[in-house]
Amino acid sequence: MSADTPTGGSPVVDRRRRDIPVGVVMVGMAVVTWWPAFTLGAWGEIFFDQLMALWAASIAAFVFVLVEHRPVRGRLARAFALLLPSLWVVLMFFIGDETQDVFVVLVQLSALLAVFIGMPFTIWVLVRIIWPDFGTGMPGRTKWLIVLVVLGVAAASFVLGLNQSRFLTCEDFTISGNSEPPGCTPAPIETP
Repeated sequence: MSADTPTGGSPVVDRRRRDIPVGVVMVGMAVVTWWPAFTLGAWGEIFFDQLMALWAASIAAFVFVLVEHRPVRGRLARAFALLLPSLWVVLMFFIGDETQDVFVVLVQLSALLAVFIGMPFTIWVLVRIIWPDFGTGMPGRTKWLIVLVVLGVAAASFVLGLNQSRFLTCEDFTISGNSEPPGCTPAPIETP
């Protein structure tokens, strides 16, 4: 038995088993990231339900990180990053929609950062809670691949949202339970 086959199986099968969690994490992060990026492109904003779902997941992960059995130094950095969505929620309590100054723009920018940094980071922490060994011994290029794929999906989703009128109709949004984004294309009128 070679060093490449610790379980006694073939090297190809063992490598595929190691790659499955990477694929699951990559797909999961992309699935969670695409809709906020699309709504930002189509409507010009990220919907509150997406932000609140991120907030709920980040609070749960925050509590877990505080009580897990690891050295304090590593936990505090992760716990702080998990508080980004909560910081946004607290700031929104003190900002009115009618205010239009630099501070409001900064708060809106913080919401974007909370989503696009907080969401993948929260998912990463949740994955590490479920699979504690995930990422251990993972090459840096694999971690960067995950980041690049998720960023690529987010960027493509944003562009698709900006161009939704080219391939979706207003009715597509209405039927799915969403409001019609500005500039959507009405469905062609059917004549009998």
